[in-house]
Amino acid sequence: MSTPLPTRREDRYAAYADRSDRLSVLVAAAWLAAYALPVLHPELSAQLRAACRATTALTWVAFAADYAARLVLSPRTGTFLRTHPLDLLLLVLPMLQPLRLLRLVQVLQVLHRRAGTRLRGRVGAYVAASTVLVGFCAACAVLEAERAAPGASITTFADALWWVATTITTVGYGDYSPVTTTGRVVAVGLMLCGIALAGVVTGSLATWFLDEVRESSGEQAEATRADVAELAEQVRRLREELAARDGA
Repeated sequence: MSTPLPTRREDRYAAYADRSDRLSVLVAAAWLAAYALPVLHPELSAQLRAACRATTALTWVAFAADYAARLVLSPRTGTFLRTHPLDLLLLVLPMLQPLRLLRLVQVLQVLHRRAGTRLRGRVGAYVAASTVLVGFCAACAVLEAERAAPGASITTFADALWWVATTITTVGYGDYSPVTTTGRVVAVGLMLCGIALAGVVTGSLATWFLDEVRESSGEQAEATRADVAELAEQVRRLREELAARDGA
């Protein structure tokens, strides 16, 4: 059965999606910078804080416009809505102040989508980039939630980074732990990411080991075939010599 050729609308959607993904990375990076700057530097002036809030608002408008454009350009609107429910939820829910951190998930989704395309086949680079990105976002999120909480142990960015390192590697020393509900939600998400990354690393190592064994087996098989061919040639020559002696 032949594969149906893409329609003009599908071509337009694919072209827009490619350009949009590139621009979305810049928008996501701008949001992340505007989010992280007040968290890392709580002494920021009121003007800079206002600029950061304006940037986050503009990035939300950009994400909303991108979602609307994809919806309009999609060849099958109903299918798009059914297959992209998370995009809509991440666009609507963070409008509520208690769910503002969900914007991090949207930013990570955008950056991972583009990184996955660029680093496809380079598992080591992808895992390293994913770990750094997830770790930085989690450190900022937990620091924002914990810094002013009574009895909190995570009060500096260094504390947050150490907590991220022990959590994402599933070591969990317990010297730093979140005490707020938001911080614990971030911890659960980070634990799940740590398990997923560990699975990717384990799978990559297993694949590398199998490839090495397969390559080694192939080399051994090739060497064995060469030895058999050489032995067969020696037997042929010996038969020719014996036949020549018998003829003499």
